[in-house]
Amino acid sequence: MNISVLGCGRWGSFIAWYLNKIGHNVILWGREGSLRLNEIKNTRKNSFLNFDKKIMVSSDIEKTLEHAEIIVISINAQSLRNFCEILRNQFKKSLIGKTFVLCMKGIEESSGKRLSEILKETFNFDTNIAIWVGPGHVQDFSLGIPNCMVIDSESENTKDFLINNFSSSLIRFYYGTDMIGSEIGAAAKNVMGIAAGILDAMGYESIKGALMSRGTHEIARLIQAMGGNEISAYGLAHLGDYQATLFSQYSNNRKFGESLVKRNGYSKLAEGVSTSFAIVKLGKKYNVDLPICSAVNDAISGKILPESAIKKLFLRRTKREF
Repeated sequence: MNISVLGCGRWGSFIAWYLNKIGHNVILWGREGSLRLNEIKNTRKNSFLNFDKKIMVSSDIEKTLEHAEIIVISINAQSLRNFCEILRNQFKKSLIGKTFVLCMKGIEESSGKRLSEILKETFNFDTNIAIWVGPGHVQDFSLGIPNCMVIDSESENTKDFLINNFSSSLIRFYYGTDMIGSEIGAAAKNVMGIAAGILDAMGYESIKGALMSRGTHEIARLIQAMGGNEISAYGLAHLGDYQATLFSQYSNNRKFGESLVKRNGYSKLAEGVSTSFAIVKLGKKYNVDLPICSAVNDAISGKILPESAIKKLFLRRTKREF
């Protein structure tokens, strides 16, 4: 099968590596002049992976789009709308009839919209849209350590098609059953990752169990209020991704949380930052109390010190657990 992967960062390059590994014809696309793309093109490797020569590497977006039956998008979530508008305006003929898979975790900060909603809005024509979410780090997959992930879509046929063609002994895919819950859960776990990093830097690792329990319950309430299935918060897209986000040495969001306490800055992309702003807006819109997300957002915004934000949570009025 011909597949194009748009985005050559850590996760996009892994997806290209993985899909080639299980037998697909893959083009990995990056912007002209991209240092990451040039590294892969010139050396056939990056910091994490060695790339088979069969993987085509290109900065020609039109060629990349025309090549594919399936187009995987893995870029910064906040850039998705503008990117999709460019694709629609310049290459619409190359998009029609394709299946798009979003391998990203975020919520648009300005609108609070899910990524599949943005893709549907900007393309404004019938297309198959799916999401690929769940736990896993490139560093582990490259060592052959397997994991479980989720593919979700509003189309059962699309889910069947992708899971049948993407599954392997390295990734066991499950059928998602709730696009709202899968997308909100996948994005929100990054906010919880920032909270976990704050706890780590404060020496409060023992509270992370409580964070897992109360954080999942908090997001379940939001998912339900938005019309999704609250049980989705307890699945692979959210709670199932906590180990990789709240505990892993590879988690950018957890490291960002640590940096807030240590006041030393953090230069890598932590999607939980923008998501925290978006999710607080959603809480207000749907009248859902989100104390942990709000505390993280206040700490990121500089409204309160991260240490004070955590301690403030313990001063809230007592209540029943459920």
